[in-house]
Amino acid sequence: MTTVIDVAASGDQHCETTASGVLLRHLGLDLSEPMRFGLGSGLSFVYWDSKNMGFPFLGGRVKPFELTRNLATQLGLDLREAETTSPRKAWAEVAAVLNAGDPVGLQLDSYHLEYFSSKVHFGGHMVAVYGYDEHDAYLVDTDQQGGKVATSLTSLAAARAERGPMTAKHRSFTLSGTWLAPESRLVPAVTACAREFLNPPIANLGCRGIEKAAVQVRKWLQRTDTPERDLPQAAMLMERGGTGGALFRAFYRDFLGECTHYLTSADLHTAHRLFTESATLWTEVATAIAEAGRSGNTTPLTHAGTLLHDISRLEHTAMTALLRLEP
Repeated sequence: MTTVIDVAASGDQHCETTASGVLLRHLGLDLSEPMRFGLGSGLSFVYWDSKNMGFPFLGGRVKPFELTRNLATQLGLDLREAETTSPRKAWAEVAAVLNAGDPVGLQLDSYHLEYFSSKVHFGGHMVAVYGYDEHDAYLVDTDQQGGKVATSLTSLAAARAERGPMTAKHRSFTLSGTWLAPESRLVPAVTACAREFLNPPIANLGCRGIEKAAVQVRKWLQRTDTPERDLPQAAMLMERGGTGGALFRAFYRDFLGECTHYLTSADLHTAHRLFTESATLWTEVATAIAEAGRSGNTTPLTHAGTLLHDISRLEHTAMTALLRLEP
């Protein structure tokens, strides 16, 4: 037996906004990827390092699934989330929704997905599943991973069962209900994001986290025995995966640009201009980090640290301006 729901892959770049986009379009709401990211108050920053990590992790967004929760709340949609420790129950939940004609979002570890070109454990990956047969599950993933793809049911079960950093217990989720007008939710989404970014609970997050990264990145050649591998990989993830900021800053820049069609505000235009500058600087940071890894020279890392200090000031000023949009 084969169950397949008619969905479209729209060439999105980030996994969680890709999955949420499939679920929203199934409800009839087609938003741009930057708009989904912005309404989900997705922008943030985290510098994460510990003794048991091979290399520091830079994150340019809120933690996995928080974006989807925020997005559902802002749009007034019902988010149904299921978790279980039972693989059998986990698949039965998904199959029941698919058999009823609705796609399902999943959080899993991308390492086990057969179509993934890079075999690295990442437990915060998300996909939308739109069908299955006796052997395979049919998924929508990012454009980089192929858009509409398939993986065996066995590999999908392993990906959902993996435990470790950022994993969830066979998490699946659906969206339903009647949405609120997205343009009416722009100010609440923007100001919520700004508050969290400017007032992080610990020094590793938000604008404080970028300042910490500015100091720590200068030491990265001493942080690894294989800088020629680890530094270029970190730079690649910053540019293509969004960890560190470049991709997500471009999303937020474009989101703010869309906001200017609905809101008249000098502060909004200021923030849009500053995030345009910030996105460019993040790309320069990634370029410098990659060069340091290839050359073994500390000078590019010193430059990256200086750029990160500049970015921290830019983004602090931008978020302060956006917070003034709050009534």
